[in-house]
Amino acid sequence: MRRVFLAALLPLACLAACSEAPEGEALVRVNLDGSEVEETAAPDPAATATEPAVPSACKSVTFEGVPLTHCIADPAQHRIQMANVGPDKQPFASLSAFAASVDPATIAFAMNGGMYGDDLKPIGYYVQNGERLAELNRETGEGNFYMKPNGVFFGSGGSWRVLGSNTFFNTVGDRPEFGTQSGPLLLDGGKLHPDIQDDGPSKAIRNGVGVDAGGKAHFVIADAPVSFGQLARYFRDELKVANALYLDGQVSSLWDPATGRMDKGRVGPIIVVTKRSEKAGAASE
Repeated sequence: MRRVFLAALLPLACLAACSEAPEGEALVRVNLDGSEVEETAAPDPAATATEPAVPSACKSVTFEGVPLTHCIADPAQHRIQMANVGPDKQPFASLSAFAASVDPATIAFAMNGGMYGDDLKPIGYYVQNGERLAELNRETGEGNFYMKPNGVFFGSGGSWRVLGSNTFFNTVGDRPEFGTQSGPLLLDGGKLHPDIQDDGPSKAIRNGVGVDAGGKAHFVIADAPVSFGQLARYFRDELKVANALYLDGQVSSLWDPATGRMDKGRVGPIIVVTKRSEKAGAASE
């Protein structure tokens, strides 16, 4: 895990290695629940040559001179799940390893999201497919994760939220279908985190998530170094979200199958946005 202070960047080396399929061996694709994906015959190129490209849920924007990529998960079109370890019970460690384990046609996009330890497993609240694999972490410590308030991105079905960890602890009784804890909150009730400067000296490739009043989840990743304050203001001023959660920095990564983007950072928990089509629904249940 890499922990980033506002005044300086203090990288923490991750120890787990990404496991790739040996050369020459067939790759078995699996769904998020571990079941194998039914393979179908390759389409006839002549029959698909005139079909329009699949639209991306992500777009490039510029805010205060910084290029960003903004991806939208719409409850009417998408589901959200978490992924961290593969069928071998080892962390994927990269988005490319995760991509090799699923049917790309079912994926709208995926982004790393949630703080993790040297073993690439979550150090805070983590729920995958309705199973809580890590408890809410309310401890004190150093680094971004422990800048209170930190928070949780969670949801069930098409209802998604970002809440401060204490608020989550005090008000959420039912276990969600997915959840990941990170920190700090970039925005809390529409206000910047008290320890975030308007445009501090610490700049890095960072990503975050917020949910607007209409229920759409907005994922933003910087394509050039950005300060905490700039990222927070984009969520506040452009996306009009009340609560936004910092997901990570330096290793921030995005996989967008529609555009072919595949970032190469080493990652822990992965937020997976799947398509709510009949095919995607069957593959992600």
